[in-house]
Amino acid sequence: MMEEEQSATYTVDDALLSSGFGRFQILILSYAGIGLVAEAMEMMLLSFVGPSVQLEWKLTAHQESLITSVVFVGMLIGAYSWGVVSDNYGRRQKKGFLFTAIVTSGAGFLSAFAPNYVSLISLRFLVGIGLGGGPVLGSWFLEFVPAPNRGTWMVIFSAFWTVGTIFEASLAWTVMPKFGWRWLLGLSAVPSVILLLFYVITPESPRFLCMKGRITEAVDVLEKMARLNNVQLPSGRLVSDKNIELDEVSRTSESATLLVGAEENENINEDENSDFGGIKSVGKLLAPKLIRATLLLWMAFFGNAFSYYGIVLLTSELSNGNRICAKEEVESVHSNNASLYKNVFISSFAEIPGAFLSAMIVDRFGRKLSMASMLFTSCVFLFPLVFSRTEILTRISLFGARLCISASFTIVYIYAPEFTRPRSERPALELRARSAGLGAFSAPSLPSLWCTAASRRQRCSSSSS
Repeated sequence: MMEEEQSATYTVDDALLSSGFGRFQILILSYAGIGLVAEAMEMMLLSFVGPSVQLEWKLTAHQESLITSVVFVGMLIGAYSWGVVSDNYGRRQKKGFLFTAIVTSGAGFLSAFAPNYVSLISLRFLVGIGLGGGPVLGSWFLEFVPAPNRGTWMVIFSAFWTVGTIFEASLAWTVMPKFGWRWLLGLSAVPSVILLLFYVITPESPRFLCMKGRITEAVDVLEKMARLNNVQLPSGRLVSDKNIELDEVSRTSESATLLVGAEENENINEDENSDFGGIKSVGKLLAPKLIRATLLLWMAFFGNAFSYYGIVLLTSELSNGNRICAKEEVESVHSNNASLYKNVFISSFAEIPGAFLSAMIVDRFGRKLSMASMLFTSCVFLFPLVFSRTEILTRISLFGARLCISASFTIVYIYAPEFTRPRSERPALELRARSAGLGAFSAPSLPSLWCTAASRRQRCSSSSS
């Protein structure tokens, strides 16, 4: 009997399955959730800061949109850089998400003291680089979650983004009219500072430790998890699970239809230590049998990000349906108009029913049909704004469009990890960050184009009458 126990082995996934989702995972979720709240707040403040800075510094529309665009450029660079760093030095080590929190909080707080336009966009670019490390926190959280439950908890984790958007809208509504955009920038950096304060007690990913041969350290982390969850680890010794993927135990995803033959690639040996610069991970996604699915998912992420951030930024431009956004006399009161904060606040709440809607339809109708129907419905809600706008119509249209696009975004978040199925979710998360970053980078041009068209339409109507 003793010999059997000594010869028995278990993997990190075995330990997670025996542990379940307990108090340890709740603490991990809380910490990672604060990171997502911080990311959402830094992104949502762009709806409020741009117009105010434009008025104060007499900027052109192009210069205002650049304040937003540089953040997304930084995210593109950061998504790649921090992913590579975390895979080589650990999810939470000094060169992992510790630096992302330092860069985001430091540059975000210093943005409040920017003396001129160049310094502001430089600091916001650094904020974007820090925000690019967001997928590292998501990957770190998922590596403590039992494989069969990862889809469910990914939806719950994404709900922290909604919390961040609502909180930022509330903060802007309270702070901006009285204190201005600098206070909003400074206060929005607080969640990133909280990440730094609690960093010292966060554990390293046991999966990463196993991959690096640091088995003793991995066992220590798993034992702490078991004690906090009041469970016992499997008997035997811990071994690396390079050739085991328990995601196969979970329910078969509809993505198998899209990825005909993709499972044949799952036995490719992964040598993480030789994955220099993440080239191997990206190379796998572009392999002949996966390239079709990879490109389709890139398009899905691009479209979702472009639509989501376009709607968010459009809300600030269409905050009052009784005015044309390009009019000079309107711009003078834009930043202090309560309608702006009210519309952003209300549309942010749309993400709550959006999360519930995605949870209800994603398994009943499948990933692809659910995502496609949500994207189409979002377009339907936006369509009336092309022809006429009243305050009520604008508010309903933006609320409905935000609800549907957030539901679609949640579904594609679930879809991508099911398609890649590696031991580490980083390739899927990097795929999301890079392609979504391109879509988000393009989004700031949408409101200005929309408003230009509206202004021309107004002039044509006036001349004809």
